[in-house]
Amino acid sequence: MNRFAHRAMLTFCLLAFGIDQMPAHSADEHAGHGMAARKAGQETARIRIADVALLDQNGKVVSLEKDLVSNKIVVMGFIYTRCTTVCPVVSSIMGKVQKRLGARVGTEVQLVSISIDPQRDDPQRLNDYARTFQQGPGWSWLTGSPQSVDATLKGLGAYGGDFQNHSPLILVGDGNNRLWTRYYGFTDPTELARAVEKLSGERNTHVKHTAIAMERQP
Repeated sequence: MNRFAHRAMLTFCLLAFGIDQMPAHSADEHAGHGMAARKAGQETARIRIADVALLDQNGKVVSLEKDLVSNKIVVMGFIYTRCTTVCPVVSSIMGKVQKRLGARVGTEVQLVSISIDPQRDDPQRLNDYARTFQQGPGWSWLTGSPQSVDATLKGLGAYGGDFQNHSPLILVGDGNNRLWTRYYGFTDPTELARAVEKLSGERNTHVKHTAIAMERQP
């Protein structure tokens, strides 16, 4: 399938799934994808970021932690470009988060999408795919060697073994903290944006308290 036909299929899928109404869809409605059905929900979990080299959509070698996550509030999803059901919806959710957060994406906030099919998703393919969803800077689409991607997914708790049988998952966290929130199912973008706002508020409060404590020191 050439890139234009692929983008046309993505557009069709987004319309077919009714993206504006997506929180109402359940995982069971997308069983044709072969994914494991899982109810929408969230949990707090400790993550580990593997120290491996990855490639972004521009072909640049990046370190997930040092180049993208450190000192940022992060919204992270998992996709593969040949997926025509779950992944376009997850990417569209993240696109709506980007729109809600505006100029903060690329400064305080970083969006990351990691391909779970690195053998087929090279940087050029990710670049083509990203154009359907991304509006503006601050969103990195990552691939790499299968070994590097697997190590990354395992550390994030997003490794499933069979990439064609995966549930929708988005992570939100502060890059300076290893306790992140995993959102399962098709989460409302407004809820994700609120989670980012909460983390930003907590970060600002911590900075303020630290500054006050330093002023009180003799």
